[in-house]
Amino acid sequence: MSTLILGVGDFGVSKTPGDVIKTLALGSCVAVVLLEPRTRSVGMVHVALPESSIDRAKALVKPGYFADTGFSALLEAMKLISCIQNHKNFLVKMTGGAQVLDPNNTFNIGKRNELALKKILWHHGMGVQAEDVGGHISRSIAVDVDTGRVVITSAGRGSWEL
Repeated sequence: MSTLILGVGDFGVSKTPGDVIKTLALGSCVAVVLLEPRTRSVGMVHVALPESSIDRAKALVKPGYFADTGFSALLEAMKLISCIQNHKNFLVKMTGGAQVLDPNNTFNIGKRNELALKKILWHHGMGVQAEDVGGHISRSIAVDVDTGRVVITSAGRGSWEL
């Protein structure tokens, strides 16, 4: 039993009973969670930017940093750990994508991250079953391998289940 803490641009998967996968302080970043209930496999990626074309070298070293390379890396890791190749059965949950440091919508990174990930999901024939995105708050998220329960927390706002 352990807690796997993901930093910006990290991704991780587990099906070890008792494990929790967690990432902290999602501002404009977006976390995508994949769950496979039958095998109790879970995975998460902490995406910072929508497109790897701005830094191909970084995408090779840290694919989770970008929506396009991060989701692909997570999906492949989930297929391996769950031994399920039909990814259309994975449940998808998403959070983050806030505007915390861009009050004038100059860059709108949070919304761009969210839309890039939804486009990628659509390309894979997948959709989001539950989400808590946008707004102006930073969020942290944890997913429990045993239950598949996804809990979001935010300073001053408490916690809620996704």
